[in-house]
Amino acid sequence: MRTPQRPGRPARHADGSTAQVVAFVRDLIDRGLVRPGNRLPTERTLAVQIGVSRASVRAGLRALGAMGIIRSRQGSGTFISDAPSLASEPLSFLAALHGFTGEQMYEARRVLEVGAAGLAAERATPDQIASLADEVASLFERMGDPLRFLNHDITFHRIVAEASGNPIIGTLVETVSALYYERRRRTAEQASDRDLMDAAEAHRRIYQAIRAHDADAARRAMHDHLVQAAAYQAQEAASVPHRITKRKTPDHPPKRSA
Repeated sequence: MRTPQRPGRPARHADGSTAQVVAFVRDLIDRGLVRPGNRLPTERTLAVQIGVSRASVRAGLRALGAMGIIRSRQGSGTFISDAPSLASEPLSFLAALHGFTGEQMYEARRVLEVGAAGLAAERATPDQIASLADEVASLFERMGDPLRFLNHDITFHRIVAEASGNPIIGTLVETVSALYYERRRRTAEQASDRDLMDAAEAHRRIYQAIRAHDADAARRAMHDHLVQAAAYQAQEAASVPHRITKRKTPDHPPKRSA
């Protein structure tokens, strides 16, 4: 793909922010310079075009990934998502206005994602199964970084929804996931090592069931994971938010889940 140019845009010399990167990619989409399935320029190229540091680019790409706008594959690059995505802002306003609770959020996720997991077990492509494996490996690798763990958590669930083969389910899950991400990132640092390990193991069980094309096992694994995650996060919300302990990343994180 030809690298999109922005004629007449003055270069920025300061680091900039995640928002600049998100706005830049949104502008490329709005102007039709990138379409679903297109690969984005490299981090280095984006940093030059936007006028920010590569660290800012990486942060922006992680945010775009959590929103379902882009997909990243190791060794292949970063691509615009093929799946449709609804803007999450209206739902965020409704959540603030009506006070959506964590319990309601997880109830909605169970309604959507348990069925999606069963369909994914029946319909997932080899590439989607490989992407799930990559995300599970990344969850174990990021045990010491709760915020980056959260990004891979969200991406895993997005891929499951996409693998259901139903774009309506995929879009709804994308929208709810974006709202969940905005809320969860404020408290992610309070997650205990036990919470993160249990979550990583739960995602591995979901992946294994989908890889085995066992729809019943996939639905059970997704249901159990969401029930457990809701309980853990309810405990976090009730705890004093000053407990942040230094975590150690596992010495030998798995390269791919078994």
